[in-house]
Amino acid sequence: MELNILEIMKYLPHRYPFLLIDRIVSFDADKGIVGQKCVTINEPFFQGHFPEHPIMPGVLILEAMAQVGGVYAYLRKDVDEDKVPYFVGIDKAKFRRPVMPGDLLTIELELLSLRRGIYTFSGKALVADKLVTEAELKATFAPK
Repeated sequence: MELNILEIMKYLPHRYPFLLIDRIVSFDADKGIVGQKCVTINEPFFQGHFPEHPIMPGVLILEAMAQVGGVYAYLRKDVDEDKVPYFVGIDKAKFRRPVMPGDLLTIELELLSLRRGIYTFSGKALVADKLVTEAELKATFAPK
């Protein structure tokens, strides 16, 4: 299953400048999900991070990973559309390489557990098949 940006916007409440994924390229309810972010120089965060050496902030890579996880939960039909995702934890985050304008950030998430409404994912972010970020992410959903 693939989703374009307009289809993603049906699931996530995020909007510019905080919608940080552009495409879902694969989804398997039992295995996980893969999403992508096309990183451009036009991103508002590059104005200050850093003007002479633009690097995507690590926390925004983690947020993009969490947004892919949110889409996963909606696609599994575990969550009603009247709820919004809440990022509740990050463990084992590591940043391996910088993400720069022109990069295609590919985010791969695997569901580790779903207990009491809390999703735990193992996630990797890659650029050109090279690991840039990895983390375990936790999220839940609450009424709007």
